Amino acid sequence: MRRFIISEKIKREKMLSFPKTLFMKKYLFLLLLLPGVQLAQAQEKAASPIVKQKWHFGSTQDTTWGYAQVVKVENVLYLSGTVSLNLTAEGVKGLYTQLEKTLQQFGAGFQHVVKENLYTLDLDAMKALNYVRKPFYKGDYPAATWVQVSRLFTPETKLEVELVAYLPK
Repeated sequence: MRRFIISEKIKREKMLSFPKTLFMKKYLFLLLLLPGVQLAQAQEKAASPIVKQKWHFGSTQDTTWGYAQVVKVENVLYLSGTVSLNLTAEGVKGLYTQLEKTLQQFGAGFQHVVKENLYTLDLDAMKALNYVRKPFYKGDYPAATWVQVSRLFTPETKLEVELVAYLPK
């Protein structure tokens, strides 16, 4: 009799544990399947072409040097370097005025700029001229990197600024 009770008890335990075991197997299967699904989705997304809107002073891009002044991807603007031949107050103001006009082509302004990269032949001179640059941002300054270089694209160029701007959706 005792043997019968023990074997019935074992049967009941197995019966009760069966749904748990089945659940664990399904759960484990899903865990193993999920990374594969995510990888397939990432590959599909990477395979789809990036939609780029380009602008280049009345055209879409410069074919001589092979660039566009602005490339818009989704709601981000990437502005190629705008240059000044003069590292003077007038040269800096003219450069930032040109950047402002370029941003306006997309309904943007300096309030949308999130990153500024500035390249100059004379960093100390540009620091002294920063008072000309700052009003364009109206106190809302972007992340910025300023670098002194030995030469820019043309030998006459003294200052070059590129921007990244984020447009609200």
